[in-house]
Amino acid sequence: MSFQQGLSGLNAATKSLEAIGNNVANANTVGFKQSQVQFSDVYANSLVGSGGTQIGIGTQVSRVAQQFSQGNVTASNNPLDMAINGGGFFRMSNNGAISYARNGQFILSKEGYIESASGQRLTGYLADANGTVAIGAPGELRIDKADLAPAATTNYELKLTLDSRKAVLPAASFDPTDPTTFSDSTSVPVFDSLGNSHILRTFYVKTASGAAGATWTVFATNDDVPIGYVPPAAPVPLGTMDFNNGGVLTGTTPSPLVAAMAVTSGAATPFNISIDSTGTQQFAQDFGVAKQLPDGYAAGTLTGFSVSTNGEIVGRYTNGQVNILGQVILSSFANPNGLQNIGDNQWVETAESGVPLTSTPGSSGLGAVQSSRVEDSNVDLTAELVNMITAQRYYQANAQTIKTQDQILQTLVNLR
Repeated sequence: MSFQQGLSGLNAATKSLEAIGNNVANANTVGFKQSQVQFSDVYANSLVGSGGTQIGIGTQVSRVAQQFSQGNVTASNNPLDMAINGGGFFRMSNNGAISYARNGQFILSKEGYIESASGQRLTGYLADANGTVAIGAPGELRIDKADLAPAATTNYELKLTLDSRKAVLPAASFDPTDPTTFSDSTSVPVFDSLGNSHILRTFYVKTASGAAGATWTVFATNDDVPIGYVPPAAPVPLGTMDFNNGGVLTGTTPSPLVAAMAVTSGAATPFNISIDSTGTQQFAQDFGVAKQLPDGYAAGTLTGFSVSTNGEIVGRYTNGQVNILGQVILSSFANPNGLQNIGDNQWVETAESGVPLTSTPGSSGLGAVQSSRVEDSNVDLTAELVNMITAQRYYQANAQTIKTQDQILQTLVNLR
């Protein structure tokens, strides 16, 4: 008599219940991937090769396979929470020891590193002070809370509509304090190398008009101080703008117009601002400003950050600027089931998993990163409860085979 088949069945049912119990216990664990016990039958080797009459000797655990299907994505209030929508794993570092995770519940350490609850640091591509991401060896991502350095204004995109109905005026009589000596004007704040704000005001004087077109002379002031001359000297313009008889700007002299901003704030002086007048036109309608975009900005303090779908960590500053602070990366494996689970929702690479393919989210078949989201466990609780009933019945059936074998053996023992 053999009890081996029944015993192997009991062991298989127990392993199945253990996996089901572990799945149920982690039904609310963020990033958890459910397990499934897979079995195979067992046959003893036969020296005579009579496979047609061979009876199996039970079952055995073939492997415990994790199901890396997508879990539901749920909103959270933490901007550092991240969910992977698609394939891939977060790449984590623990003093240089690399592991991989799907749990994107992160916090900031006191040093500014992005960490998991167990202290592993999220890795990615690092960015310099100018927001340029260095695609190369991954490093531990850190939110730099230092102020954003100011940048001086160097370019000014200015697209205008000038009123062709304005009268021709003499350029020599221009006076920025007398509105009767110029046709129109507009102003914009600009910044020096220390982040101090200055007001650049440009003035437009229609100085010539004819069948071929018109010419407008451009003057400018820096904080109400004329640029290029000192009163009572004769006014010096930045240059001229020429239009054809269709109202289209044909060019400026010089090209481009440049405003030399002299300052006494301790910043670099003068700082030259190139004025790009592309698209400016002259029509029989009121003066209007279609585009007014100077670059440059004052110093700013970090007020918050968010993570884009491609993993870029974008910081927001009090000066209205944004700057890339780093970029989250993801890793994928040819055989995810070859990864070794080490707990804390983490896996490590093995020979069976293959080497990781690491890149930015959304590329190379990797999923997208969703900020202020978490990926729920992929455990189907209803299915697991049904599986639990099935495993219980399976256990009872195998116990019954052992009981039957025992009764037969007892009958044999009782033979006289």
